[in-house]
Amino acid sequence: MLPILTKSSVGATALHRDFEKQAVPHMGILYNYALRMTGNADDAEDLLQDTFMKAFRFWDKFEQGTNMRAWLFRIMKNTYINLYRKEVKEPDKVDYEDIQNFYNTIRADSTDPNDLQQKLFGQLLDDEISIALESLPEDFRTVVILCDIEGLTYEEIAEFVQCPVGTVRSRLHRGRKLLHGALFEYAQQRGFIDRD
Repeated sequence: MLPILTKSSVGATALHRDFEKQAVPHMGILYNYALRMTGNADDAEDLLQDTFMKAFRFWDKFEQGTNMRAWLFRIMKNTYINLYRKEVKEPDKVDYEDIQNFYNTIRADSTDPNDLQQKLFGQLLDDEISIALESLPEDFRTVVILCDIEGLTYEEIAEFVQCPVGTVRSRLHRGRKLLHGALFEYAQQRGFIDRD
C-alpha cells in the first residue's frame, strides 16, 4: 500500500531536498572552520549540527539566489558567539587530562589513511606554522584561514565577518605580514627562501 501524500508532506519533502541540494555541499568547509574555531572535533561537530539545524529551521528566510555559504557561515558565527557567551557565564570546568595540542588532536582524530588529500597535504601545516597562525589576532586569523586555507573569495569573507571587502583585504594583508615575520626564520631553515 502506498503512503498517502498530502500537499504539506509533498512540500516538506521538496523543501528537504532543496535544502540538501543547496546547503549540504558546504558542510565540509563549515566543519573545517568550526574545528579551527572550537579547537575540538566533538565541539566542531556539535557547532556544525547546531548550524545546520538552525539553517533548516529558518530555510524559508534564506533569500534564494544569494550566497548560501556566507549565509551558513553567518549562522555558524552567531551560534558560536552565543555558545561562547553562555560558557563565559558558567563556571570553568577543566579536565586537565583532556587538554591536548589542537593540531595533534585533529591529526589523530580525523585522519583517514586512504584519504588522498590528507596524504598530499597532511604535513603542510607544521607545528611552527600552526603556532604562528594561532598567534595572530582573531580578526586577522579568521580572514587568513578563510582565504588562504579554505579558499573563500573576499566577498564571501566580507559577508561572513560582516565588514567591507576593503577591510577584509586590509586584514588579510596585515595577517599575512604578521605570519611572514613569524615564519621568516622557519622558511630559511626549510630552504623556502635563501639566507642572504
